[in-house]
Amino acid sequence: MPNFKCHVLLASVLASLSFSANGSVEADDWRTWRGPSLNGIAAAGQTPVTDWSETKNVVWKAPIPGRGHSSPTIVGDRIFLTSADEKSRTQAVLGFDRNTGKQLWLTPVNQGALPARIHNKNTHASPTVVSDGERLYAAFCNHDAVQLVALSFDGKVQWNKAVGAYRPERYEYGYAPSPALFGGTVIVASESDTGSFLAGFRTDNGREVWRTPRPRRVSYSSPVVGRVAGRDQLLISGCDLVSSYDPQTGQPLWTAPGTASATCGTMVWEGDLVFASGGYPKKETVCVRADGSGTVVWRNQEKCYEQSMLVYDGYVYAINDGGIAFCWQAETGREMWKARLSGGAVSSSPILANGNVYIANERGTTYVFKATPERFVAVAQNQLGDEAFASPAVVDSQLYLRVASSARGDRQEFLYCIGR
Repeated sequence: MPNFKCHVLLASVLASLSFSANGSVEADDWRTWRGPSLNGIAAAGQTPVTDWSETKNVVWKAPIPGRGHSSPTIVGDRIFLTSADEKSRTQAVLGFDRNTGKQLWLTPVNQGALPARIHNKNTHASPTVVSDGERLYAAFCNHDAVQLVALSFDGKVQWNKAVGAYRPERYEYGYAPSPALFGGTVIVASESDTGSFLAGFRTDNGREVWRTPRPRRVSYSSPVVGRVAGRDQLLISGCDLVSSYDPQTGQPLWTAPGTASATCGTMVWEGDLVFASGGYPKKETVCVRADGSGTVVWRNQEKCYEQSMLVYDGYVYAINDGGIAFCWQAETGREMWKARLSGGAVSSSPILANGNVYIANERGTTYVFKATPERFVAVAQNQLGDEAFASPAVVDSQLYLRVASSARGDRQEFLYCIGR
């Protein structure tokens, strides 16, 4: 595994490179976890290819030092990832050139005191970077706390702070939630059996704006802000609840019983309905009316624990932990179809582009199928590497994939640009 130290000198030489998109944010940038819609749906007009391999439709391939599960974040002509080197106990944020795949900089943001134990499917760099077009924001767990750091597009740290304790006792599986943005606030979730909270911090200087307690349970879902039922709502599942908060103040809006004690997926919505799934120890997918009533519209016993779902044109598309794909009618929960995707467990989340759903399993196989309620229609099956936990991003009709390969004995991660 490449060590971060051999990249720091290169980073210092290249750190002076300017952000050539002139700080501008395009409408189809992939600036946050789950993309421009925050729902896993690519911007209109995106037409990525549906078939690829190591020798077909690869625009470029770049090695990633260290290990991480964060998904690509794309602003203008830059791609941003997090990664961790377990040998040197270092966590870092990286910047790549979107046109060539060249690594432009690597900024270490923490040294030492990583959690002693994490789940074998987790990493010390799992949350995805978010950007407001002015800065980058990344979350890590170290020193028994959640660290929130802001960087410029050339990798310079703007501010860096511990935002709250994170010391789970019963389930030492590590940290996972990606930060969310609302206006000039970056929002962080931390949920463990020794103390849980949601908190918002000013994007310009990291000053705390608000803090709201959460139940003392271990859960892993990322918060997300959606325009639902006529207002902005901060949504999060877990702790046997589906919950909504005011993203400006952190005050609770409503809760409903549902899902499980621990969830990992990010909630999705359409109209005045929100959808969540989990988890552990029970299996449940639930639909709740988000008008403040907390009415549970429907529920079933399917489990999308680690992966998020998609809702599109009146239908919910989901892939459960075992790799079975479902389509449910959003208003009623009626099952339209289900189909097994061969290849085993799934931990990444699906995205939708040009009417197609893209989903990778843990073995590096990406399945593409039509987002249609009529019947399951397979489009393609593609293999890169032998491990995939990160979710794809789509910009300018190109797919960006983070995968790993152990074919030569040593595990190595790669960032791919897939296109015509």
